[in-house]
Amino acid sequence: MLKFLSRVKIEFNALDPRTASCMEFLAQCNARKAKESNPACQVLVKRRTDDEPPKITVAFVNGVEEVFDATSTPAQTIRNMILQKGQFLETEQMFREAGEPWPVLIPDEELLQPAPGTKPRKAEEKKQ
Repeated sequence: MLKFLSRVKIEFNALDPRTASCMEFLAQCNARKAKESNPACQVLVKRRTDDEPPKITVAFVNGVEEVFDATSTPAQTIRNMILQKGQFLETEQMFREAGEPWPVLIPDEELLQPAPGTKPRKAEEKKQ
């Protein structure tokens, strides 16, 4: 997960009962496997004393920052979003290194072609 990030900032009030997502996400960031995937990723923890809701800010390696409301977003959902965006970044980089344009534009006529190995649907099946 940290492989795609340059910085993680976790902010919460330790006395706030809404910190479960922050604590879980922090544990995931501190896991050995996560740290080994990107030792250069900074994991910052800011303990607050105010009533601000807990939040998690992540900075991707391409500079894009995203802020998550940790009161309403589970840690696993945040992790999955990071992994999904990371895979997108890897794909983009792969295309750029190959000298291909990004984003890939697929002509409409190609999108409408039947996939190889599939049967076209009959007219009565399309109506249902």
